[in-house]
Amino acid sequence: MRRAGWIAGAAIAVLLGLGAVQFGRQVAERSSLAPLAPTPILTDRQGIFLAQLGQERLDEDGARHVEYGFWDVDPLPDRVVRATLALEDRRFWSHPGVDPAAVLRAAWQDLSTWHIHSGASTIAMQVVRMQNPAPRHLWSKAVEAGAALVITARYGREAVLRQYLRLGPYGNGSHGIAHAARFYLDKPVADLSWAEIAFLAAIPQAPTLHNPLKPEGLRRAIARGKQALTAMAEGGAIPPAELETARAQLAAMHLPAALRRPEGLHLVMRLRERLGRDGALGLPATDPRLRTRLDLRLQAMVEQKAKAYLATLREKGAQQVAVMVVRREDRQVLAAMGSAGYDTPGGAFDYTRAIRSPGSTLKPFLYAEAMQDGLLAPSQIMGDVADGASGIGNADHGYLGPILPRQALANSRNVPATNLLRQMGLETGFAALRRLDIHDGGGVPERFGLSMAIGGLPTNLERLMSAYAALGDDGWMADLDWYEGQPRTARRRVLSTEAARLVTLFLADPQARLPSFPRYGPTEFPFPVALKTGTSQGYRDAWMLAFSRDWIVGAWLGRPDATPMSGLTGANAAGPLVQSILLALHENTPGLLTDGHFPPPEGYAPAALCARDGRPDDGRCGQTITEWVKPGTLPAPAEPAPILASASAEAPAPRLSISTPENNARLWRNPELPPALNRLPLRAAASPGVTQVVWLVDGEPFAVSAPGETVYWPMQPGTHRFQLRLPYEQGLSRPVRIVIE
Repeated sequence: MRRAGWIAGAAIAVLLGLGAVQFGRQVAERSSLAPLAPTPILTDRQGIFLAQLGQERLDEDGARHVEYGFWDVDPLPDRVVRATLALEDRRFWSHPGVDPAAVLRAAWQDLSTWHIHSGASTIAMQVVRMQNPAPRHLWSKAVEAGAALVITARYGREAVLRQYLRLGPYGNGSHGIAHAARFYLDKPVADLSWAEIAFLAAIPQAPTLHNPLKPEGLRRAIARGKQALTAMAEGGAIPPAELETARAQLAAMHLPAALRRPEGLHLVMRLRERLGRDGALGLPATDPRLRTRLDLRLQAMVEQKAKAYLATLREKGAQQVAVMVVRREDRQVLAAMGSAGYDTPGGAFDYTRAIRSPGSTLKPFLYAEAMQDGLLAPSQIMGDVADGASGIGNADHGYLGPILPRQALANSRNVPATNLLRQMGLETGFAALRRLDIHDGGGVPERFGLSMAIGGLPTNLERLMSAYAALGDDGWMADLDWYEGQPRTARRRVLSTEAARLVTLFLADPQARLPSFPRYGPTEFPFPVALKTGTSQGYRDAWMLAFSRDWIVGAWLGRPDATPMSGLTGANAAGPLVQSILLALHENTPGLLTDGHFPPPEGYAPAALCARDGRPDDGRCGQTITEWVKPGTLPAPAEPAPILASASAEAPAPRLSISTPENNARLWRNPELPPALNRLPLRAAASPGVTQVVWLVDGEPFAVSAPGETVYWPMQPGTHRFQLRLPYEQGLSRPVRIVIE
């Protein structure tokens, strides 16, 4: 018996020892103040709520939740401290982390009624539990008490209180009174009134029951807040003279409009990703509101226009749209629309980042590269002729013959662009586009071949916006700016100033876009705009990038599955949308409704060049183009050709005539019709063999058409003169004069 008793005693001692070891280990594991990172609230540039970014944490049941807040409280607001201690731990400044008096009182209440009334948890014990949630039982309570003693001794009472004010649960994922004050009341914690402190103090006891975003929860929170005011008064926290005022304010309390995230999730996901990767400089832990560069009112305007416009193109197969707006001077992103909405086909994808065929939008950068490398000059003639060797033709299946670089790029001719890439070499072109971050360097140039010039090298809208920003900034590349404090790489030169300015002038010349793009359409503006359209093979993607003095706007339209649309191009699909947005951006900007132009390269002078050979105009050129050139770089004018005796045997000049409208016609505009419907049909007749004619209205080229094809001119009041000529020919048809009233 004595031996059995000894063994039993030894076993009990061992178990007690093991229990003590386990207890000590768990206390040690929970005896530190966790450095939780504060989660930011994102706003637009005016401070309007955009979203908040949370972090995943485990609750006491092991379930994962996204939670927000954990903002520092520094300095500790006197009112908040007094209220917190009066409600949660009146002897906080005197006990060592566990309150013996509260423990004895709780034990007596529980034993006398055989019901648990109070856990006697101090602020330090609650901090331990909030940092590491665990099932609620006696063992956990003991571990929390032991850890509370340790953290109070290790860090001091003020640090423990500060951690408590960072961690308290306030419902709807909000943690910490500083975050709750901003989230529910939109004010800093230091500015809280007694009524607001009591109101917030009511929520942690039962966050779901007292959810202030629901009417019934708000009513309960106010009712419990009244009890908190009484307890605060009994604890001496609130002066008696202020108690009645606080009660009246609490009874009349109503919350500001609840913070609501805008519909588009793409912006939030993009910013979350970028913040996770790059962080933010100078974001205070006490109030980590992150002001983005976005303008939600501008974003709403862009989304409204894009969705309404997309609806008009659905019958032609367009299903998605993406738009970006960037301010030129500092690359700040003011709007970024990733899709037409999550409820649309493929709407979960962000098409500002989707890799697609860019069509002809890369051509300007190849021209710029060739110019800075000395392979191309503004006066150099390029050949737009059939090239059977490459198998590449133009989108309109026609050719313009000899053509200057300004016309070749503005008309987006494929053959000159691919010939230029062939001349500079695939590796040089590939490296130039890599330098502009249009691609990330994957693959080899031979994989893409000459198709790099016409859409064979995939990229996305965000990369194109950055590249066009560099083109408009004299060849300087810089990161797009999404939010304040965003770390950005240093500006770097990617194109020469001369090349960037020349290409910008090419892209900003509506006259040079003839005959491929008619005047007064979606590619023309009442102020200087450099633009480039792009259409991928099979009408799968429609693009337009445009920049004015102040803004860069880019748009893409297409289908999520990259299947063809019905004849939608960059000009007729993306063009009207970009034009509408850019006009709206400049609506209230003074001084823009002028001809103007972008600056030419320094040291360059304007010169009238013959369109056929690039030589200076000697009065016999026919069609001329004004180009900016370096003085002394132009060839001499061509010698006049000798008159041959057989000249009388030359073929007769083609005959051109206008069949509609009639000469001296007087027409009236219908004031009840919208401007788009007040149009005048134009029809031409020509001798056999003529395939194209150029319409001139009041001496200016308006459109190119085939003889017999109807062209519509927007009617404008006044007297007008119409004539025809052949492309790049000097002769004109007999004029037709009409009056519009």
